[in-house]
Amino acid sequence: MSSTSINVQLPLTDSVISSLYIGQHIRFFGTIYTARDAAHKRLISQSEAGEELPVNLAGQVIYYVGPTPPRPGGVIGSAGPTTSMRLDPYTPKMLELGVKGIIGKGGRGPAVQKAIAQAGAFYCIAVGGTGALLNRHITNVEIVAYEDLGTEAIRKLELDGFPAIVVNDSHGGDLLTEGKRQYRTSERKIPEIKELR
Repeated sequence: MSSTSINVQLPLTDSVISSLYIGQHIRFFGTIYTARDAAHKRLISQSEAGEELPVNLAGQVIYYVGPTPPRPGGVIGSAGPTTSMRLDPYTPKMLELGVKGIIGKGGRGPAVQKAIAQAGAFYCIAVGGTGALLNRHITNVEIVAYEDLGTEAIRKLELDGFPAIVVNDSHGGDLLTEGKRQYRTSERKIPEIKELR
């Protein structure tokens, strides 16, 4: 697992996806879309009703974020990731609709990890609590669907070197599980805790 950043140009290709492995630091360049709980629910409802979706999800990267309004002169406000497990109930269906990459915060449940691998997709984390820094890598923002949802409207973002770390890859790897395994099998000794008096 290398900390050297890999540049990923969007839109994605299958060869790029298959070249990504857990632990890799990547930087995204190009177009992605934002979507949180309300947008996921509406997209899936429309799909199940046989309606045309407002965004073609095939091969797209979805960022779990509800950005704040921009300051004067800016294109976007704070743009930190939302806790991804909240979106677990919707993720398998979104993958069926063509989503190939996801950016969020924290781990995913076993069913979602399996769905990501089966779909030939991947999941990355952006570092939580750094929303005011992440927005420096977003050069343009456009609301493209569900404007009535406010912060949770679907936005198209143009990225310039947006940083993330691969946590689940298309090969079935899970960085968080692997990290725990390596910690348990390391020879690192836990320091003795002395009683405070």
